[in-house]
Amino acid sequence: MKHFATAALMLNFGVACIYAEPGSVSMAVSGTAANSTVQLTPGTPASEYNLAGGGIQDPFSLRVVNSSAPSTPPSTCSGPNNFYLASGAGAGVLRSQDGSLLTLNLTGGSDCIDFLANHAVCIRIFQITGGTGRFKNASGSVTLTMTVVPILGPPNNPVFFSVTGDLTGTIPKGKGQGPLD
Repeated sequence: MKHFATAALMLNFGVACIYAEPGSVSMAVSGTAANSTVQLTPGTPASEYNLAGGGIQDPFSLRVVNSSAPSTPPSTCSGPNNFYLASGAGAGVLRSQDGSLLTLNLTGGSDCIDFLANHAVCIRIFQITGGTGRFKNASGSVTLTMTVVPILGPPNNPVFFSVTGDLTGTIPKGKGQGPLD
């Protein structure tokens, strides 16, 4: 019985700590990516990410569309087996379980493609531009960090990818609730 009471007390303190930082989020995401038919920048291909994340109490979906173009790589993505892209135009919409929408504007990001490892590390930085429901008048920022792995298409031109990663940042709480619950 003592162990049960101790576990319950620890769980309560853990939950209190989660909500002690208003709006701070760090959640796993997974899903797919593919080339998009959306034309954001003339002559520059666009990508679409369809992701889901959260836990049992706070599931959400996230759809992102963005364009990227070759750019000068930083030292963290240089080498003969790497290729670097800088993110350009883009946006995203996060949909929570209750139907509230959080709208996002892409402000930066990058793709570091490692051909030897057969994956890319992709980062998307978003400014929150508002939303509906409990996200109405929301502000803040989030960063989406993903590992993208080709699963369909020829080796030199894959067309469909698996995605795993994390969504971190600050999403304001609404009406006494957690940021995504």
